[in-house]
Amino acid sequence: MTPIRRLAFVVNEQKVGACDLASDLVALAEAAGVNTRVTHAFPLPTSHLRDVNACCVIGGDGTLLGAAPAAAEAGIPLIGVNRGSLGFLTPWAADEARECFTTLLAGDYVTTERALVTCRCGEGERVAALNDILIKDASNSRLVRLEVFADDELVTDYLCDGLIFSTPTGSTAYNLSAGGPLIHPAAEVLAMTPICPHTLSNRSIIFCAGVKLRVHNLSDAATGLIVAADGRLLPAPAPDAAIEIALSPYRLRLIERRDHSHFAVVRAKLKWSGGAAADKR
Repeated sequence: MTPIRRLAFVVNEQKVGACDLASDLVALAEAAGVNTRVTHAFPLPTSHLRDVNACCVIGGDGTLLGAAPAAAEAGIPLIGVNRGSLGFLTPWAADEARECFTTLLAGDYVTTERALVTCRCGEGERVAALNDILIKDASNSRLVRLEVFADDELVTDYLCDGLIFSTPTGSTAYNLSAGGPLIHPAAEVLAMTPICPHTLSNRSIIFCAGVKLRVHNLSDAATGLIVAADGRLLPAPAPDAAIEIALSPYRLRLIERRDHSHFAVVRAKLKWSGGAAADKR
């Protein structure tokens, strides 16, 4: 792959060891002749990703989620280095990053693409998320009735705690906890999973990439909604405002090792186990 000559760093200084690791990686990059810049700010300064070849995110999955929309729109691939806990999206451990960083910058890596989901409440700004969009009762104490349309065709109305609209990347997050399916990250689909639906036959629905979804709040007037994009609360929608959901035209590129295996990560992070034959493989 193309060598990286200009590299931005995004460092979550709240994560133990992140600043020391960033100093080490910056030193390795500069010793290899790479121009670097570093920020600890969130959201990212608008100019931070300008004129760079890649961005190294040091923190947890949440840190990478925060950087993903801007990186996708700018066409800048992300290197995720884990100083958090789970590390689905930040697969490089600190010692691995230190050991491999010079060769990675020289072009020893592969890139994969991930879809993002977008959301707009009424006439508000459209925002993007790498994992999911969440719609639920603002007080967290009441059921909501949500009516869903797909390309102007009624799907159904749900009486539930809320709805999760997940990308394939986000299928291992809240979607999985709510009983939704695991989806291969290369799939061009969007999953809708109800949270604790009152009707037990309500299950996840998988939509094709081009679908335009619309959600209406049919709850009584006292029931307001919250809408969150990867955990970031959006301005509260008006009671009669439609909430529009679709896949983004942008794709996020992730820089990974040549031997990276999605299912190896899933097996490790979700603690899957098998028989002796599986262990030998």
